[in-house]
Amino acid sequence: MSRTVDNAVEKVVSADGTAIAYEKQGTGPAVVLVGGALMTRGASAELAALLAGHFTVITYDRRGRGESGDGSAYEVRREIEDIDALIEGPGGGSAMLFGMSSGAVLALEATARGSAVPRLALYEPPFVTDDSRPPLPADYVAHLTELTGRGAYGDAVEYFMTVAVGVPGEMVAGMRQAPFWADLEAVAHTLPYDGRIMGESMSGRPLPVERWASVTVPVLVGSGDRGAPHMLTGARELAAAGDNYTLRVFPGEEHDISAQVMAPALAAFFGGAEAR
Repeated sequence: MSRTVDNAVEKVVSADGTAIAYEKQGTGPAVVLVGGALMTRGASAELAALLAGHFTVITYDRRGRGESGDGSAYEVRREIEDIDALIEGPGGGSAMLFGMSSGAVLALEATARGSAVPRLALYEPPFVTDDSRPPLPADYVAHLTELTGRGAYGDAVEYFMTVAVGVPGEMVAGMRQAPFWADLEAVAHTLPYDGRIMGESMSGRPLPVERWASVTVPVLVGSGDRGAPHMLTGARELAAAGDNYTLRVFPGEEHDISAQVMAPALAAFFGGAEAR
Protein backbone atom coordinates (compact mmCIF):
# COMPACT_ATOMS: atom_id res chain seq x y z
CA MET A 1 0.00 0.00 0.00
CA SER A 2 1.30 3.43 -0.87
CA ARG A 3 1.11 6.17 1.71
CA THR A 4 1.45 9.94 1.46
CA VAL A 5 1.64 12.66 4.08
CA ASP A 6 -0.27 15.95 3.91
CA ASN A 7 0.44 18.12 6.96
CA ALA A 8 -0.92 16.24 10.02
CA VAL A 9 -3.18 14.07 7.91
CA GLU A 10 -1.88 10.91 6.28
CA LYS A 11 -3.46 9.02 3.42
CA VAL A 12 -3.46 5.38 2.47
CA VAL A 13 -4.56 4.17 -0.95
CA SER A 14 -7.33 1.57 -0.95
CA ALA A 15 -7.63 -1.33 -3.39
CA ASP A 16 -9.68 0.65 -5.92
CA GLY A 17 -7.25 3.58 -5.87
CA THR A 18 -9.26 5.77 -3.49
CA ALA A 19 -7.19 7.81 -1.02
CA ILE A 20 -8.38 7.41 2.56
CA ALA A 21 -7.40 10.15 5.02
CA TYR A 22 -6.46 9.20 8.56
CA GLU A 23 -4.66 10.36 11.67
CA LYS A 24 -2.58 8.17 13.95
CA GLN A 25 -1.54 8.76 17.55
CA GLY A 26 -0.15 6.81 20.46
CA THR A 27 1.86 3.60 20.68
CA GLY A 28 1.03 -0.03 21.25
CA PRO A 29 -1.43 -2.42 19.55
CA ALA A 30 -3.39 -0.81 16.74
CA VAL A 31 -7.03 0.20 17.11
CA VAL A 32 -9.09 1.62 14.23
CA LEU A 33 -12.15 3.71 15.14
CA VAL A 34 -14.98 3.30 12.61
CA GLY A 35 -17.56 6.09 12.64
CA GLY A 36 -21.26 5.90 11.91
CA ALA A 37 -23.51 7.85 9.56
CA LEU A 38 -22.48 11.48 8.94
CA MET A 39 -19.40 11.12 11.15
CA THR A 40 -15.92 12.25 10.09
CA ARG A 41 -12.72 11.42 11.93
CA GLY A 42 -12.97 14.50 14.15
CA ALA A 43 -16.01 13.05 15.90
CA SER A 44 -13.75 10.41 17.50
CA ALA A 45 -10.98 12.80 18.54
CA GLU A 46 -11.71 12.76 22.27
CA LEU A 47 -11.99 8.99 22.43
CA ALA A 48 -8.80 8.59 20.38
CA ALA A 49 -6.89 10.88 22.73
CA LEU A 50 -8.03 8.90 25.77
CA LEU A 51 -6.94 5.60 24.22
CA ALA A 52 -3.64 6.84 22.79
CA GLY A 53 -1.75 6.27 26.04
CA HIS A 54 -2.09 2.53 25.53
CA PHE A 55 -2.73 1.95 21.83
CA THR A 56 -1.84 3.16 18.36
CA VAL A 57 -5.18 4.77 17.56
CA ILE A 58 -6.23 5.38 13.96
CA THR A 59 -9.15 7.65 13.15
CA TYR A 60 -10.18 8.08 9.54
CA ASP A 61 -12.64 9.68 7.18
CA ARG A 62 -14.78 7.00 5.63
CA ARG A 63 -14.85 7.22 1.85
CA GLY A 64 -16.75 10.20 0.51
CA ARG A 65 -16.24 12.16 3.74
CA GLY A 66 -13.83 14.81 4.94
CA GLU A 67 -10.48 14.53 3.21
CA SER A 68 -10.99 11.01 1.83
CA GLY A 69 -11.80 10.33 -1.79
CA ASP A 70 -14.71 8.34 -3.14
CA GLY A 71 -15.16 5.73 -5.83
CA SER A 72 -17.28 5.98 -8.94
CA ALA A 73 -19.82 3.42 -7.71
CA TYR A 74 -20.42 2.43 -4.09
CA GLU A 75 -20.10 -1.11 -2.81
CA VAL A 76 -19.87 -2.19 0.82
CA ARG A 77 -16.80 -4.25 0.01
CA ARG A 78 -14.98 -1.06 -0.96
CA GLU A 79 -15.37 0.25 2.59
CA ILE A 80 -14.04 -3.06 3.88
CA GLU A 81 -11.06 -2.67 1.56
CA ASP A 82 -10.54 0.79 3.08
CA ILE A 83 -10.37 -0.78 6.54
CA ASP A 84 -8.00 -3.42 5.22
CA ALA A 85 -5.73 -0.71 3.79
CA LEU A 86 -5.61 0.98 7.20
CA ILE A 87 -4.90 -2.34 8.92
CA GLU A 88 -2.14 -3.25 6.48
CA GLY A 89 -0.60 0.23 6.45
CA PRO A 90 -0.64 2.23 9.70
CA GLY A 91 -2.05 -0.75 11.60
CA GLY A 92 1.01 -2.85 10.83
CA GLY A 93 -0.92 -5.88 9.58
CA SER A 94 -3.44 -6.37 12.38
CA ALA A 95 -5.78 -4.00 14.20
CA MET A 96 -8.64 -4.15 16.65
CA LEU A 97 -11.78 -2.30 15.58
CA PHE A 98 -14.27 -0.15 17.45
CA GLY A 99 -17.39 0.65 15.46
CA MET A 100 -20.07 3.15 16.42
CA SER A 101 -23.69 2.91 15.21
CA SER A 102 -23.77 1.89 11.52
CA GLY A 103 -19.96 1.92 11.73
CA ALA A 104 -20.35 -0.96 14.17
CA VAL A 105 -22.11 -2.98 11.48
CA LEU A 106 -19.38 -2.07 8.98
CA ALA A 107 -16.72 -3.23 11.45
CA LEU A 108 -18.66 -6.44 12.09
CA GLU A 109 -19.00 -7.02 8.35
CA ALA A 110 -15.26 -6.45 7.79
CA THR A 111 -14.42 -8.98 10.49
CA ALA A 112 -16.87 -11.49 9.04
CA ARG A 113 -15.27 -11.13 5.62
CA GLY A 114 -11.79 -11.89 6.88
CA SER A 115 -10.13 -8.60 7.84
CA ALA A 116 -7.17 -9.08 10.22
CA VAL A 117 -9.07 -8.15 13.39
CA PRO A 118 -8.12 -9.94 16.63
CA ARG A 119 -10.76 -8.20 18.76
CA LEU A 120 -13.90 -6.28 17.86
CA ALA A 121 -15.88 -3.77 19.93
CA LEU A 122 -19.25 -2.37 18.86
CA TYR A 123 -21.53 0.27 20.33
CA GLU A 124 -25.22 0.37 19.53
CA PRO A 125 -25.45 -1.03 16.02
CA PRO A 126 -28.85 0.48 15.11
CA PHE A 127 -30.71 -2.74 14.49
CA VAL A 128 -34.52 -2.65 14.46
CA THR A 129 -35.68 -6.12 15.41
CA ASP A 130 -38.81 -5.43 17.49
CA ASP A 131 -41.94 -3.28 17.38
CA SER A 132 -40.67 -0.54 19.72
CA ARG A 133 -40.27 1.73 16.68
CA PRO A 134 -41.27 1.58 13.00
CA PRO A 135 -38.96 -0.33 10.65
CA LEU A 136 -37.30 1.52 7.80
CA PRO A 137 -39.42 1.83 4.64
CA ALA A 138 -38.59 -0.69 1.93
CA ASP A 139 -37.51 2.16 -0.36
CA TYR A 140 -35.37 3.92 2.27
CA VAL A 141 -32.06 3.61 0.41
CA ALA A 142 -33.66 4.30 -2.95
CA HIS A 143 -35.25 7.50 -1.65
CA LEU A 144 -32.00 8.69 -0.08
CA THR A 145 -30.22 7.96 -3.35
CA GLU A 146 -32.82 9.97 -5.28
CA LEU A 147 -32.52 12.94 -2.91
CA THR A 148 -28.73 13.03 -2.92
CA GLY A 149 -28.61 12.35 -6.66
CA ARG A 150 -30.39 15.62 -7.35
CA GLY A 151 -28.41 17.56 -4.76
CA ALA A 152 -31.15 17.82 -2.11
CA TYR A 153 -28.64 17.20 0.67
CA GLY A 154 -30.55 19.02 3.40
CA ASP A 155 -33.67 17.04 2.61
CA ALA A 156 -31.62 13.82 2.69
CA VAL A 157 -30.30 14.63 6.16
CA GLU A 158 -33.82 15.50 7.32
CA TYR A 159 -35.15 12.22 5.91
CA PHE A 160 -32.41 10.27 7.69
CA MET A 161 -32.96 12.13 10.96
CA THR A 162 -36.74 11.71 11.01
CA VAL A 163 -37.15 8.26 9.46
CA ALA A 164 -34.00 6.40 10.55
CA VAL A 165 -33.05 8.16 13.80
CA GLY A 166 -36.56 9.14 14.90
CA VAL A 167 -35.95 12.82 15.60
CA PRO A 168 -39.25 14.79 15.60
CA GLY A 169 -39.75 16.87 12.46
CA GLU A 170 -40.11 20.16 14.35
CA MET A 171 -36.76 19.56 16.04
CA VAL A 172 -35.09 18.88 12.70
CA ALA A 173 -36.58 22.10 11.33
CA GLY A 174 -34.72 23.96 14.07
CA MET A 175 -31.53 22.01 13.40
CA ARG A 176 -31.59 23.14 9.77
CA GLN A 177 -30.99 26.70 10.98
CA ALA A 178 -27.97 25.74 13.11
CA PRO A 179 -24.37 26.37 11.96
CA PHE A 180 -23.49 22.63 12.10
CA TRP A 181 -26.13 21.75 9.51
CA ALA A 182 -23.77 22.64 6.65
CA ASP A 183 -21.31 20.02 7.92
CA LEU A 184 -24.05 17.39 7.79
CA GLU A 185 -25.03 18.37 4.28
CA ALA A 186 -21.39 18.07 3.19
CA VAL A 187 -21.44 14.32 3.88
CA ALA A 188 -25.12 13.66 3.16
CA HIS A 189 -24.30 11.93 -0.12
CA THR A 190 -22.85 9.05 1.94
CA LEU A 191 -26.13 8.32 3.77
CA PRO A 192 -27.15 5.69 1.19
CA TYR A 193 -23.83 3.95 1.93
CA ASP A 194 -24.82 3.40 5.55
CA GLY A 195 -28.26 2.26 4.44
CA ARG A 196 -26.68 -0.42 2.28
CA ILE A 197 -24.40 -1.50 5.12
CA MET A 198 -27.41 -1.97 7.40
CA GLY A 199 -29.21 -4.03 4.76
CA GLU A 200 -32.32 -5.75 6.14
CA SER A 201 -31.26 -5.39 9.78
CA MET A 202 -33.64 -2.44 10.39
CA SER A 203 -36.70 -4.22 9.04
CA GLY A 204 -38.30 -5.13 12.38
CA ARG A 205 -37.59 -8.81 11.80
CA PRO A 206 -35.28 -11.02 13.90
CA LEU A 207 -31.61 -10.23 13.49
CA PRO A 208 -29.95 -12.23 10.67
CA VAL A 209 -27.06 -13.36 12.86
CA GLU A 210 -26.04 -15.99 10.31
CA ARG A 211 -24.74 -13.08 8.23
CA TRP A 212 -21.84 -12.84 10.69
CA ALA A 213 -21.44 -16.54 11.56
CA SER A 214 -17.79 -16.45 10.47
CA VAL A 215 -16.89 -14.02 13.28
CA THR A 216 -15.04 -16.08 15.89
CA VAL A 217 -12.87 -13.42 17.56
CA PRO A 218 -13.90 -11.88 20.91
CA VAL A 219 -16.64 -9.30 20.39
CA LEU A 220 -17.80 -6.68 22.89
CA VAL A 221 -21.32 -5.39 22.18
CA GLY A 222 -22.18 -2.23 24.08
CA SER A 223 -25.43 -0.34 24.58
CA GLY A 224 -26.77 2.33 26.87
CA ASP A 225 -29.93 1.82 28.89
CA ARG A 226 -31.44 5.30 28.51
CA GLY A 227 -31.73 5.56 24.77
CA ALA A 228 -34.17 4.13 22.25
CA PRO A 229 -35.30 0.65 23.42
CA HIS A 230 -34.61 -1.01 20.07
CA MET A 231 -30.90 -0.28 20.44
CA LEU A 232 -30.58 -2.41 23.58
CA THR A 233 -32.80 -5.11 22.11
CA GLY A 234 -30.62 -5.33 18.99
CA ALA A 235 -27.43 -5.40 21.05
CA ARG A 236 -28.81 -8.24 23.15
CA GLU A 237 -29.78 -10.23 20.05
CA LEU A 238 -26.32 -9.81 18.54
CA ALA A 239 -24.57 -10.67 21.80
CA ALA A 240 -26.57 -13.93 21.93
CA ALA A 241 -25.04 -15.02 18.61
CA GLY A 242 -22.18 -16.95 20.20
CA ASP A 243 -19.97 -17.54 23.21
CA ASN A 244 -17.38 -15.14 21.78
CA TYR A 245 -19.82 -12.23 22.21
CA THR A 246 -20.09 -10.24 25.45
CA LEU A 247 -22.85 -7.71 26.18
CA ARG A 248 -21.95 -4.59 28.15
CA VAL A 249 -24.77 -2.27 29.21
CA PHE A 250 -23.70 1.25 30.19
CA PRO A 251 -26.03 2.72 32.85
CA GLY A 252 -27.37 6.17 32.06
CA GLU A 253 -25.90 6.29 28.54
CA GLU A 254 -27.67 6.90 25.25
CA HIS A 255 -26.53 6.61 21.62
CA ASP A 256 -24.07 9.48 21.99
CA ILE A 257 -22.05 7.80 24.73
CA SER A 258 -19.46 9.79 26.65
CA ALA A 259 -15.86 9.16 25.57
CA GLN A 260 -14.93 9.25 29.26
CA VAL A 261 -17.20 6.24 29.82
CA MET A 262 -16.33 4.35 26.64
CA ALA A 263 -12.54 4.65 26.82
CA PRO A 264 -11.95 2.58 30.00
CA ALA A 265 -14.24 -0.18 28.74
CA LEU A 266 -12.41 -0.34 25.42
CA ALA A 267 -9.00 -0.21 27.11
CA ALA A 268 -9.90 -3.15 29.32
CA PHE A 269 -11.39 -5.17 26.47
CA PHE A 270 -8.56 -4.47 24.04
CA GLY A 271 -6.05 -5.55 26.68
CA GLY A 272 -4.48 -2.30 27.90
CA ALA A 273 -4.61 -0.53 31.23
CA GLU A 274 -7.69 1.62 31.85
CA ALA A 275 -7.52 4.93 30.01
CA ARG A 276 -7.66 7.95 32.27
